[in-house]
Amino acid sequence: MSDEPQAPTPTPQLQGTLEQIVFAAEDGYTVARLACPDSWETVTVVGHLPTLKPGETLRLWGEWTTHPKYGVQFQIHAYEVVVPTTVEGIRAYLSSGLIPGLGPKLAQRLTEHFGTQTLEVIDKEPERLYEVPGLGPVRVRRIQEAWAEQRAVKDVMLFLKSHGVSTHLAVKIYKAYGREAIPLLKENPYRLCEDLFGVGFLTADRLAQSLGVAPDSPKRLQAGLAHVLREARDEGHAYLPRPELIQRASELLGVEAAQVEAALEELLALPEAPILKEPLEADGAEGEGEGTEAEAIYLVPLYRAEAGAAERLRRLLAHPGPELRALSPREFDALLERVEGETGLRYSSEQREALRKALEHKVLILTGGPGTGKTSTVRGLIRLFEGLGLEVALASPTGRAAKRLEEATDRPAQTLHRLLEYAPRQGFLRDERFPLEADVVLVDEASMIDLFLLHALVRALRPEARLVLVGDADQLPSVGPGRVLWDLIDSGVVPVVSLTEIFRQARDSLIVQNAHRIHRGRLPHLPRLPGPGSDPDGDFLFIETEEPREAAGLVEELVCEWLPARFGYDPLQDVQVLVPMYRGEAGVE
Repeated sequence: MSDEPQAPTPTPQLQGTLEQIVFAAEDGYTVARLACPDSWETVTVVGHLPTLKPGETLRLWGEWTTHPKYGVQFQIHAYEVVVPTTVEGIRAYLSSGLIPGLGPKLAQRLTEHFGTQTLEVIDKEPERLYEVPGLGPVRVRRIQEAWAEQRAVKDVMLFLKSHGVSTHLAVKIYKAYGREAIPLLKENPYRLCEDLFGVGFLTADRLAQSLGVAPDSPKRLQAGLAHVLREARDEGHAYLPRPELIQRASELLGVEAAQVEAALEELLALPEAPILKEPLEADGAEGEGEGTEAEAIYLVPLYRAEAGAAERLRRLLAHPGPELRALSPREFDALLERVEGETGLRYSSEQREALRKALEHKVLILTGGPGTGKTSTVRGLIRLFEGLGLEVALASPTGRAAKRLEEATDRPAQTLHRLLEYAPRQGFLRDERFPLEADVVLVDEASMIDLFLLHALVRALRPEARLVLVGDADQLPSVGPGRVLWDLIDSGVVPVVSLTEIFRQARDSLIVQNAHRIHRGRLPHLPRLPGPGSDPDGDFLFIETEEPREAAGLVEELVCEWLPARFGYDPLQDVQVLVPMYRGEAGVE
């Protein structure tokens, strides 16, 4: 998670009346027109101006910038509302739509009756509003409520600004907590880390220090512990061993490890603790020792996902599958011969073993490196299952992978999120109460599945259903927490078929050869050529250059000229360029 940058202390620049809101985003970012009486000009101002209405007088701090399309603009760093002091200014202020139902005519009657004291009466003596002819209880109550709401917004914004919180973050805080923002943050400023996406521990900690929270406060130490676990989750870890958690939190918080230990015990003892502990199995250095040294500390949702997925996989493996009559070797060979005839493929002994095991087991993992025939085996699996009258659902973790699976199998495929009917506010609609109808669920690119997605998937399977996971165990693990495919293979509980034979067509590919060399810990073959004008054999080319500008030129020549000429590729449709940086002469931008 990222932290909000602290804005530099600006100097006053502009004062004027908000004339028009040109654009307003949900996060408070606003483009507006400001009428400046001193210069008789109307200027464009941009920045975070939450809850403001035309007619309000503002004092702005910031700097002048020039937008390439919209020209000169004033970029706002900070602002304050200037309460009008003249009768005309108050009338315009109240007529601006600040208070629903209070238009120009009523604003005029109020200012005629109370003059320059109008705003003070509304704020401190609202009962006097009945003095104005035609104002009944309903209208007075509406004015009071709207004024109280506006005052609450300004109080929260002023409170946050006084503690160094940027306007952008202040808007997010008010949207999350409303009028309760001040008491909630005074009680526990670290709740920002959990409640607001994109707000990190350092931002909350700066606010806490400004509010007088002590460096060794239990709330601060406990928030730091939870933050370290969330940080580890974002790095892909399901848990942290207790000693590592203590060390990392101690370094983050700048306090002694013993203090962090005490805070951890207090946090674990809370009735609704966000974390829990589990014993680590004695497996190398992580599990050595006894007692607290051999504990894993989890965030509760991660533990539930991991334990829940493991338990449901055990049940799936133990539950009898659909009643398929046992196939004799002769029957299996005949069925496979029919499949080979339909697909035009001849399966190797490894692939035949995968096909047989898929019929024998409720859960199967099919793994192998590039060029080992996973895709052709998947096509055979689908035809085997369909030939036995089973409904097969195909899915992948990403849309691109699902599209490749669909093209390779000539069967409909979709993302796991779509298969499980994910709804943004409700989560996955498919679960044990509303399971998938399919008899077999086959998931390709399973190395990209994280713990949460695996748990959602196995919850949605009927007890008698079958699950086939296909993927390369040597691929990078998922972006989310957990090494799901690797751990399932390593568990020894789920049957695994590993394809190792590289087929002739793949053996001719230097890309495939280099992939397997890297997996074995060997350096790849790098045919070094002077440039794209050469005519190399094979599909792997390595061109080295020191200068970013030269690299950008080479990429342009490769994409626009050499690759289309050699392979007939469309530069826009068939070529993908991966760049490690956004900026610079050889960057994405």
